[in-house]
Amino acid sequence: MNNIIERTVAFVQDRLKFAEAGHDWSHIQRVWNNTKLILEDEEADVMVCELAALLHDIADSKFHDGDETIGPRVAGEFLASLEISPEIIDHVKKIIFNMSFKASLGEVSFHSKEMEIVQDADRLDAIGAIGIARAFSFGGNKGREMYNPNIPVQEYKDKEAYKHSEAPTINHFYEKLLLLKDKMNTQAAKRIAAHRHQYMLGFLDEFMAEWNGKK
Repeated sequence: MNNIIERTVAFVQDRLKFAEAGHDWSHIQRVWNNTKLILEDEEADVMVCELAALLHDIADSKFHDGDETIGPRVAGEFLASLEISPEIIDHVKKIIFNMSFKASLGEVSFHSKEMEIVQDADRLDAIGAIGIARAFSFGGNKGREMYNPNIPVQEYKDKEAYKHSEAPTINHFYEKLLLLKDKMNTQAAKRIAAHRHQYMLGFLDEFMAEWNGKK
């Protein structure tokens, strides 16, 4: 297993060396570490969890014209080169395809304990101090406004509407990030998320006060 993980790490590091700062190797490493932390309290297939964590953003659809199939495909092709069992490859691909927030806005036809763990690990990196930094990094990369009081917050009912949103970064907190605390699957993630959620609320209070010239 160690050799497989080492080769996967090397592949991901090379593939993401020019990635946007919120979806680069450092993000992958944090999600991988979160996954291992959650696994201390959960029974699951460690190999599947670690591979899915390492490969979950290998070709994020946000940077590939919305193509949600490219990530699982690239991951599957790489894993096949390692001569891993087809069952593990299929499981990892299904996790990658179904674990995102936008996927949850549509019909999710797959579920596993392993997906719960990696999903939580990824969502933890979307909130708290790192989550705030990642949100503004992505917004800047896409040329979005930080905040515009004339653009209201949306409640997305389907993933297509969410995928095509160009709302300011502050809206993203209310449309996604503040919703993640209550979507955690595991007890470990719920404990961590509670603190990070409060940190984001404090940041938003400060942001709005400064924006409106009150501090």
